[in-house]
Amino acid sequence: MTYRELLQEGERQLEAAGNPEAKVDAWYLLEFVSGMNKQQYFMRMQEAVEDKVVTAYGQALAKRAEHVPLQYITGCQEFMGFNFLVNPSVLIPRQDTETLVEQALSVIRPGDAILDMCTGSGCILISLLKMKEGCTGVGVDISQNAIDTAVENAKGNEVDATWICSDLFTEVEGKFDVMVSNPPYIATSVIETLMPEVVRFEPYGALDGHEDGLFFYRRLVEQSEKYLTDGGYLLFEIGYDQGEAVADLMKQAGYKDVTIVKDYCDNDRVVMGHL
Repeated sequence: MTYRELLQEGERQLEAAGNPEAKVDAWYLLEFVSGMNKQQYFMRMQEAVEDKVVTAYGQALAKRAEHVPLQYITGCQEFMGFNFLVNPSVLIPRQDTETLVEQALSVIRPGDAILDMCTGSGCILISLLKMKEGCTGVGVDISQNAIDTAVENAKGNEVDATWICSDLFTEVEGKFDVMVSNPPYIATSVIETLMPEVVRFEPYGALDGHEDGLFFYRRLVEQSEKYLTDGGYLLFEIGYDQGEAVADLMKQAGYKDVTIVKDYCDNDRVVMGHL
């Protein structure tokens, strides 16, 4: 079997499994198991494939056909131009969340202390520290496995940060100039309607925002003032229909200049304000 035939077989299998991105995923999986980039593939597409590559590709295709997310198979995902390790202990970084990073970058000053609550893979905090020199950062998550993943991502991206396993602010000390958070915000009743890749494989605790999806926003807004400096900023990622509700929570808590920011798909994606 040639590399071209193997890729075609991968596309066929994923199409039969109902994968809407069959061609894209088949290529990424072949790239992953073979180590070839597109240029190398086109140079070798008529060559016979080694048995070990055929076997590894078949195993990867079988996982993807069962809706295991591509990123959990390859173990990595790009975010803000940086590479991050991902596994079923953390949510897969998404382009939507880049809006949160971009808005945080607009208010962070050199030397600021940043708190990333519900850090997961650490992609938000690590990206901010990579792009804003001289800042310090603390990432917090209730999952020790998530913290372990964030530690590895910090090492891989050559970033120095502090990582704390904590139920929100329980183990957090000190004050911060900017707090960012992408908390669980999907209403419990909605989770089962999501794509099987999300429902079956991404960590439930990182999705479940309880009855109305606002549980963690309430807790974070209520406690955040104790951990922010005078004039400190609070920025949240939100669900597309949660902008007004989260903005109201922040206004009621005394935050000023509360703003709802849209993402590149024109959905409400970030709520931000300052003390």
